[in-house]
Amino acid sequence: MRGYGMIDVNQPGWMEKEKPKIGPLDALLRPIAVAPCSSDTHAMHGGSGPKQNLILGHEALGEVVEVGELVRSFKPGDRVVVPCCTPDWEAPQLQRRDSNNAHDFGLMQSFKFLGSKDGIFAEFFTVNNADANLVHMPEDVSVEDALMTVDMMSTGFYGAELADIKFGDSVVVFGIGPVGLMAIAGAALRGAGRIIGIGTRPNCAELAREYGATDIVSYKEGDVVEQILALEGQVDACIIAGGSATSVNQALALTRPGGTVSTINFYDVTDSFQIPTYQWGLGMSDVSLKCGFCPGGAYRIQQLLNVIRAGRVHPGKMLNYKYEGFDKIEDAFKVMDEKPRDLIKPIVYINWD
Repeated sequence: MRGYGMIDVNQPGWMEKEKPKIGPLDALLRPIAVAPCSSDTHAMHGGSGPKQNLILGHEALGEVVEVGELVRSFKPGDRVVVPCCTPDWEAPQLQRRDSNNAHDFGLMQSFKFLGSKDGIFAEFFTVNNADANLVHMPEDVSVEDALMTVDMMSTGFYGAELADIKFGDSVVVFGIGPVGLMAIAGAALRGAGRIIGIGTRPNCAELAREYGATDIVSYKEGDVVEQILALEGQVDACIIAGGSATSVNQALALTRPGGTVSTINFYDVTDSFQIPTYQWGLGMSDVSLKCGFCPGGAYRIQQLLNVIRAGRVHPGKMLNYKYEGFDKIEDAFKVMDEKPRDLIKPIVYINWD
């Protein structure tokens, strides 16, 4: 079986592996559409620690090839939406219901495709707990929109959920890449008033306004904190979907007492930040700092598909680099790594006939 991933840190390439086997609750799939993500390139560069001979990829629509003997809802030939986080639902942590389902038996361990097993840039891949983690592909949702639910939309919307946005709130979103764009869309759907996006790419800025941003601030035009304070003053919430570890300090400077800072950014293992006590109101500002990872599982994805089916948002508009054929995964991965100025997000369509 061929797959594309990281042979070693900073060494991407094709590799041969045995076709994976499934357990009684699992499904074997082949990809029919995939989207490389900055998390894939981040991992390849060692951002989540050293890894060798790991097939990458975690955003996919698939076709079921085989199911385990206990799988009830899926059969070979079904076209399915595959969440990037596929929890082991028997984990006690998930039964506590005090954190999102990204952490089953440990931190981010529902994110199996870049962690405990090979990803979806392969001729075949497996999904655990298939009945609870797969969703039948709706006929009235486009391939592009469905593919964006599995990570970008789920993650971006979670940023808005963590920020506890209420009707009329003022919100700043750091980063207007795909996750930031979906955070803007999520904030708008939750009733935010003014939504200020921070970024510079013209096509991303245009799409940000379409998804609900009222203002775009460029870090190339001066200190973003000063610009936003002059524009709006302190805001009710900040969502960090880009930038660097220092963005936390900028967000704290922008958030009013009693407000919320939500970060869904994927930091590097070498990153760190310090919070001066004055930015924390000497410990008395009542500002909440929340962080989280992409929620997964079938129910989450079905809810996001319902939002799309109602016509409230179309995340597939972010897919502006398009490739055809399994071998083109390499080209799409490379363009995601190089990030040309006009890139928002690439997609690879795969036809196995």
